[in-house]
Amino acid sequence: MLKIKQLDTIGLDTHSQLCDLLTVCIEHGASLGFYTPVNSDMLQQYWYSVAQAIATKERKLYALYRGDALVATVQLSLCMKENGRHRADVEKLLVHPNTQRRGYATILMRHMEQSALENGRTLLVLDTQSTDKAELFYQAFGYTKVGQIPFYVSDNQGQLHSTSYYYKYLAHGTACLNVN
Repeated sequence: MLKIKQLDTIGLDTHSQLCDLLTVCIEHGASLGFYTPVNSDMLQQYWYSVAQAIATKERKLYALYRGDALVATVQLSLCMKENGRHRADVEKLLVHPNTQRRGYATILMRHMEQSALENGRTLLVLDTQSTDKAELFYQAFGYTKVGQIPFYVSDNQGQLHSTSYYYKYLAHGTACLNVN
């Protein structure tokens, strides 16, 4: 049974599951801002900073569970500037490698987009490493590539890669909550 939760706090058990999910995604080659071998202190600090942003209402964290197991997450970082309250950044879409290709990212993204609309956010932006498999997913999900910056990010071997930037305008009614 799949269940989506918007996490308003990050308790100890959830913190541990989030660290584990991020670790396994990094170890499987995802470009998420961390190197291998994974520094667990850095990951713990990262999730503490996310918890602080959730508490100040600057960020929303959505989690997809299969039973009690956390299988995917995505974040919505809300622009707090007065002239930017219509936009948000999509960050850290994580799907456990053992559960990929089952539609979990799609389910979670639909839910996140619906929540964005409910929070008055109609423009979503994101970035991802160019040529990464995530690019194909975002394109298929209706995000438009607006460009890339060469040599923007390095992989865990120190090789530099381009980063691609995407946006999606959510006209009211374009996001849906259908999780089936």
